[in-house]
Amino acid sequence: MTEPIISVRNLTKTFWRRSQRKGMIGAMRGLVDRSGTEVHAVNDVSFDIPAGQIVGYIGPNGAGKSTTIKMLTGVLVPSSGEASVAGHTPWTERRQLAQQIGVVFGQRTQLWWDLPLSESLELLQYMYKIPEERFKRNYAMATELLDLGSFLATPVRQLSLGQRMRGDLAAALLHEPPILYLDEPTIGLDLVAKTRIREFLAELNRSTGVTVLLTTHDLADIERLCKRIIVIDHGRIVHDGDLERLRTDFSSSRQLTIDFDETPDLETGISAPGVTLISQDGPRVTVSFDRTHRSAPEVLTLMGAYGTVRDMSIADPTIEDVIQHLYATTSAVA
Repeated sequence: MTEPIISVRNLTKTFWRRSQRKGMIGAMRGLVDRSGTEVHAVNDVSFDIPAGQIVGYIGPNGAGKSTTIKMLTGVLVPSSGEASVAGHTPWTERRQLAQQIGVVFGQRTQLWWDLPLSESLELLQYMYKIPEERFKRNYAMATELLDLGSFLATPVRQLSLGQRMRGDLAAALLHEPPILYLDEPTIGLDLVAKTRIREFLAELNRSTGVTVLLTTHDLADIERLCKRIIVIDHGRIVHDGDLERLRTDFSSSRQLTIDFDETPDLETGISAPGVTLISQDGPRVTVSFDRTHRSAPEVLTLMGAYGTVRDMSIADPTIEDVIQHLYATTSAVA
């Protein structure tokens, strides 16, 4: 079996949160006070990622996503545990690892603020020691696929957020890294810019086999790019699998929308066990039901008691609904 390109075992990062004391006496005592609490930002996390996968790494704010990425890039040293990225231990072989990874942070840039985009990319050629022929090829490919041509001569500080993000993607890929870390790459972008970046990443993965670890709050990114998602909450992994399995494991609810010939009288509610009224707009009624207890035909038959059905449609919960339910469940357990 091929070795995973990213392998994480029992990775943990603990921070010490100092106690907060009020008033002058508290401030003076704070100079010598060592009291506080341990905070497990990442707690015993393990996973493997084979080469060529696009994996969504998601969770609520403060769940441990960015801390994990910082350890996998060598920026942070873990409190315990192990990790191997492209055959390197990130925090002890950071210089060697730099040639194997590309990193894009949606709220920060690796480009030079006052230089034109083209000169920023040229500087990166020298930093990564990219041979001239290879640089020209990758520069041309990024310019075409990311449509950079119209703003290559523009100083980075004058670029729109969407343009800068495309420039950062180009910068992260000039040295042809086999691994790409993306932290909120579409944050703040309009729909057109988001679509362009998603299409680029999908094509890049298909054409080069680059491995992508993506953290995002935009669930459309996940649905359009990732077949596998890892969900982290309170520093622990609560789900690792494909998107459909997540829907099956954490949400058995479905919605049935029914158009009746006439407006049904539902003032007293719905008497059918296991069926819940969601909304009513004249003759259009939407109900929810648990698929593990009732099938859609059964629910439709039960609803037929309220009038003649003209049309109907069934909807599975959105990924956003499922993940909100998962967060609520794990938070309650925690």
